[in-house]
Amino acid sequence: MVSGMSVLTPTRAGAARTRLLALPEARWATAATAAFLLALPLQLLGGSAWLWGPLYAAAYVTGGWEPALEGLRALREKTLDVDLLMIVAALGAAAIGQVMDGALLIVIFATSGAVEALATARTEDSVRGLLDLAPPTATRLRPESGTEETVAAAELAIGDIVVVRPGERVGADGRVLDGASEIDQATITGEPLPVPKAAGDEVFAGTLNGTGALRVRVERDPSDSVIARVVALVEEASRTKAPTQLFVERIEHRYALGMVAATVLVFAVPLAFGAHLTDALLRAMTFMIVASPCAVVLATMPPLLSAIANAGRHGVLIKSAAVMERLGQADTIAYDKTGTLTEGTPHLIKVIPEPAFSENELLALAASAEHRSEHPIARAIVAAARDLAREEAYDFRAEPGRGVTATVGGREVMVGSPEHLGEQAPGAPGASDTPDGAAADGASVPDSDGTAPDSDGTAVVVRVDGVRAGWLLLADRLRSGAPTAVAALNRLTTAPPTLLTGDNHRAAHAVAEQTGIPSDGVRAGLLPHEKAAAVGRLNGHVLFIGDGVNDAPALAAAHTGIAMGRRGSDLALETADAVLVHDDLTAVPKAVALSRRARRLVVQNLCIAGVFITGLVIWDLAGHLPLPLGVAGHEGSTILVGLNGLRLLRERAWLDS
Repeated sequence: MVSGMSVLTPTRAGAARTRLLALPEARWATAATAAFLLALPLQLLGGSAWLWGPLYAAAYVTGGWEPALEGLRALREKTLDVDLLMIVAALGAAAIGQVMDGALLIVIFATSGAVEALATARTEDSVRGLLDLAPPTATRLRPESGTEETVAAAELAIGDIVVVRPGERVGADGRVLDGASEIDQATITGEPLPVPKAAGDEVFAGTLNGTGALRVRVERDPSDSVIARVVALVEEASRTKAPTQLFVERIEHRYALGMVAATVLVFAVPLAFGAHLTDALLRAMTFMIVASPCAVVLATMPPLLSAIANAGRHGVLIKSAAVMERLGQADTIAYDKTGTLTEGTPHLIKVIPEPAFSENELLALAASAEHRSEHPIARAIVAAARDLAREEAYDFRAEPGRGVTATVGGREVMVGSPEHLGEQAPGAPGASDTPDGAAADGASVPDSDGTAPDSDGTAVVVRVDGVRAGWLLLADRLRSGAPTAVAALNRLTTAPPTLLTGDNHRAAHAVAEQTGIPSDGVRAGLLPHEKAAAVGRLNGHVLFIGDGVNDAPALAAAHTGIAMGRRGSDLALETADAVLVHDDLTAVPKAVALSRRARRLVVQNLCIAGVFITGLVIWDLAGHLPLPLGVAGHEGSTILVGLNGLRLLRERAWLDS
């Protein structure tokens, strides 16, 4: 847990967000880094030790007191961790004059602890912010009189009747008793468009009502709502997800114990056989320096940090070295659909006019009628007609779940759902012939339920003075780089990809076909907890890519989660291990390949460090290794592995990935 009082700032969603310097770990790390950066140039420029010495001492104290305290607490519990070992190594380096090297180790450890504390705090902020999606109050009907009363949403009980007015959020999971509206439930299902709701339809707490009024019977306790279960799932997955550690951390306890025991033996055995105290102490000190894990730590961190920096320059924010290490382990890829493989907003893809109208005329009339509507379909139609001349619309009326009506140029124009306007789409049984030009060029015509076959699309009908004037087909467009990204990731992994979405089966299979995901890998109509369960059932190291609140449990449950940066909800961004800043899916396979290259460099560096440590230790034990030469060999190996890791900073490292 993050210690100290959290100072909060607003997020995009209005939730509170922990500031970096509100965390004590960050403040101590900042102080240590500042002291180190002030001391370093003074030392390198030949300044007096009285100038840079106190600054290095400040870096040791501010950055090292907390790891030292944690190490001592672990020692009290009869365990020895790398925190205490690093402090001892840093103090040992200072004792033989290598003050700068010891301070650098302190700064690295302090900064790592601050980043981990910030990630924990931000995740907790976003989970708390998710609760704000559910309204604090609801309008309940008194069962005796039928009059309205405002109550806390948490007090609602199963069987209560609540009124949901236009623009309000639904207060509890339930079922519509009467009324008609459209509800934006993207936070729950990820569907790109508001969903028409009428009597008998299910609604979810936290979803946003459109222009109609609804009466809803509560069917779930507020503590058991879908949005509440999303919160619980994220928290549980974050707690139970096995912590991935760097290689050096996995062996730290054994290495620390072995090094301490060996140092004691190197000192005690020669002393027991009559060696001089000074000689035994000098040999033991030399052993501790050459055997300390400084080179091992730097063998691991520079390649991973360099890879993180390179990925960041190309729009992929990796949250930690541990994430960069495990990103390359991914062998199974799972995708969300809406907002991830697709853009998440509808676009006009086809205009199908009746013979009496041209395409431009039909689109201009529809855009004029829809100009005042805030519905996503209306915004898409207006955007498509932005270059066309339009007339002013009068007598605008919007009917929830049906469409809009307005007077344009003296004619009554209605744009709406064919299902609710009693239209039978062209191509449906018993329908009139397909309009001219509708099928001649191979365009999809809508089914009678308003969806466009063979696409993740929706059809709306346009009537002029009560007579059908034509059809407009809209669809959530595939991201331009989605097929390329899926194909590239397929080449890097062994298992077939999976598509997990809350949208309908037709839309899911259409996107899967366009991106090369096999049909047997499609799971549609999933609620958030079902997505997380589906991720848990996949084999291997799962990489899940998503964007919304409904994806957060799956992002937390996956071995590695990547969120879309532009469309992503706050909860998804904080729950994920990495973020695509520009929503560029083609960067994901490059990041995975870069991670694998970084892991190979880590292995190379560990081999280099191991050879140096082994050689210097054997020299010290079997012969007489002068302390300055031991320090030079130790520092030389540290510099060598550090420079080797920095190779991944080059632009070519990304291009070759």
